[in-house]
Amino acid sequence: MAVTEQLARISAEYLAQCRRSADASKDGNPLWTSPSADILDLDWAPSLLKRVCELGRLDDVHRSALRQALDGETAIGLAFLYTHPHVITPFGPAPTALSAVQAARVAELLGAIDFPALLAALPADEAEAAALIGNAADKIVGGPKKYLLRHFNALREFYRGASQRQLFVVHWWD
Repeated sequence: MAVTEQLARISAEYLAQCRRSADASKDGNPLWTSPSADILDLDWAPSLLKRVCELGRLDDVHRSALRQALDGETAIGLAFLYTHPHVITPFGPAPTALSAVQAARVAELLGAIDFPALLAALPADEAEAAALIGNAADKIVGGPKKYLLRHFNALREFYRGASQRQLFVVHWWD
């Protein structure tokens, strides 16, 4: 089984409900059920997306937004989702989240990133581009550019949806 980054769009009410469930349960069960329509599996793309933005010399404001989009923040207490035996992220770091306000700001900034232009700054040859990106980009079937464009577009659309519906975004590795 591959360990990949997962994102879930959830309401503040649902997060509060999970917290109450964990507090009320003898074994800390938050009764977390990832809403399948609001899940995004980023596969192994996060570090590669960050690298392309670095190579393309994306400005600090937009790179910071991409980092937030991919890593979340720790300000929202999610320890109840990282408690044995109900850990939602058994293979990675503790889950993180962005508030609805943070997700909306990230959505706005991701919408302003011209990712095709960043990819165009890479060598035209897929093997050369993969070597420059690193992080096993050379193992991506079909080359890294299509893979990364697909994942960036999915990430942007995911955050756009979170912003429109004023939802939190929770991050974890599974």
